[in-house]
Amino acid sequence: MSKVIEQKKQVVAEIAEKFRSSQSTILVDYRGLNVAEVTELRAQLREAGVEFKVYKNTMSRRAVEEAELSELNDLLVGPTAIAFSEDVIAPAKVLSNFAKEHEALEIKGGVVEGSVATLDQIKELASLPNYEGMLSMLLSVLQAPVRNFAYAAKAIAEQKEEQGA
Repeated sequence: MSKVIEQKKQVVAEIAEKFRSSQSTILVDYRGLNVAEVTELRAQLREAGVEFKVYKNTMSRRAVEEAELSELNDLLVGPTAIAFSEDVIAPAKVLSNFAKEHEALEIKGGVVEGSVATLDQIKELASLPNYEGMLSMLLSVLQAPVRNFAYAAKAIAEQKEEQGA
């Protein structure tokens, strides 16, 4: 009997560590999805670098208590799958897009950078561009002054050419 309890304690500690170490964790209700849909969802999440697991709610509740995220206890009712990721935006984006196509998938809530996130905050995260998109926007903002300077210098050079001719 103590061997079983020891294994359960180990699983609870593993879940709690994932809650602590993940930048983004999202809880979903997957009731109503068929096997093919769940397989498709898992493939999309895996491609985005997101770990998607289903644990017993009792173990998950103990893990959120251990990770000091007890506000999540109310969400751990019914079939619950948990998506863990080092990327803050990826799981929210993938799960939100999948939920738009498959109404059976319901996002319950989650944790973003150690703080419990509401459904609205997760939807807001999903609307943000991914890391590459944000990096691209930053680079275009940084390039704008240099590009404008180049255009101005070219205009001045052309103006002087016209005056000299």
